[in-house]
Amino acid sequence: MTTTPPDASSLAPAPRKAGRLSGPYSLPNLLTYGRIVAVPAVVVCLFWPDEAEMRWIALGIFVAAAITDYLDGYLARAWAQQSALGRMLDPIADKLLVAASLLMLVADGTIRSWSLWAAIIILCREILVSGLREFLAELRVSVPVTRVAKWKTAAQLLALSFLIAGKAGEAVLPGTLPIGIGLLWIAALLTLYTGWDYLTHGISHILARDAATAQANNAKGDAAHD
Repeated sequence: MTTTPPDASSLAPAPRKAGRLSGPYSLPNLLTYGRIVAVPAVVVCLFWPDEAEMRWIALGIFVAAAITDYLDGYLARAWAQQSALGRMLDPIADKLLVAASLLMLVADGTIRSWSLWAAIIILCREILVSGLREFLAELRVSVPVTRVAKWKTAAQLLALSFLIAGKAGEAVLPGTLPIGIGLLWIAALLTLYTGWDYLTHGISHILARDAATAQANNAKGDAAHD
């Protein structure tokens, strides 16, 4: 019985759809760039915290940027356009957006008193995890994003959305500020949990690396004495 050899064209990878950009100009990366550009735009709007119109503009920009946080990753996976550039810039864009918004809300008094501790916890955790990721990258150890970390990010963005609306939001939805502060504390608690999880995960790898290095050095020393 004879078999028909497969058509060579059927073995070729599916062609990229026309008009779909790739590389640094892919849509997922463009969305990430847009989120970075949104940071100074939000900051400028919050320089006039008592102007309701500026609050709403800042909120609109912030929400649009927050939506791109989901879209860029989803499209990168769906279109097989994941890249090293995107993986690097995505968490940086998130941290810039959150940190800048927190600082402006502290400056205008929206976040004050005991709620400052929630903002401090969030900022310190982001610095800790960024430094830890950078060090572990040198050891070629990846730190995967956990489900709780995604909840943390969602809680942060939701809390900041309510707080950016501020007094302007209170006129439409009474309780906007208390809801935002409550969500900020929830985000801070999730931040503590995920920060501790990343820290213990990273330290375990570092200690294992140090132990392996010490064992190798001891082996070399024993060999030199033989």
